[in-house]
Amino acid sequence: MSNIVEDSSTVMESDIDSNAPGDSEQLARQQAIRQIEARRRRFKISAAASALGVTLLVPIWAGTEYRNAGGWPTRGFSQSSGVHKVWNIWIIYPVISWVVLTAAHGWLVYGRKPIPESEIQREIERRTSPPR
Repeated sequence: MSNIVEDSSTVMESDIDSNAPGDSEQLARQQAIRQIEARRRRFKISAAASALGVTLLVPIWAGTEYRNAGGWPTRGFSQSSGVHKVWNIWIIYPVISWVVLTAAHGWLVYGRKPIPESEIQREIERRTSPPR
């Protein structure tokens, strides 16, 4: 059975010997580390999806504002709609929200390196406790 390195290196399915006698604690530890690493992979996917969402939303906003304001924002931005050559700046609210939520999610996932023993133990307890 391979050793678990504290830098949270990836544990592969082949690294886990589920037939090893008396090593259920080590097996539970490896599974907990794999679950924590899966959270990190999900964060990367979530961050990429957020970036894609913002990348799609900004051109939609620009196109609608160009049409509604009758051209490029030569007289600036405002919170009101329908003013000629002035764009409504509502795009900042979803973009800021996505950035803040993605940063908070990233902090929860990557805020502590390496994976602390307390997080591994909490994951082991979560996986072994009966469902509520």
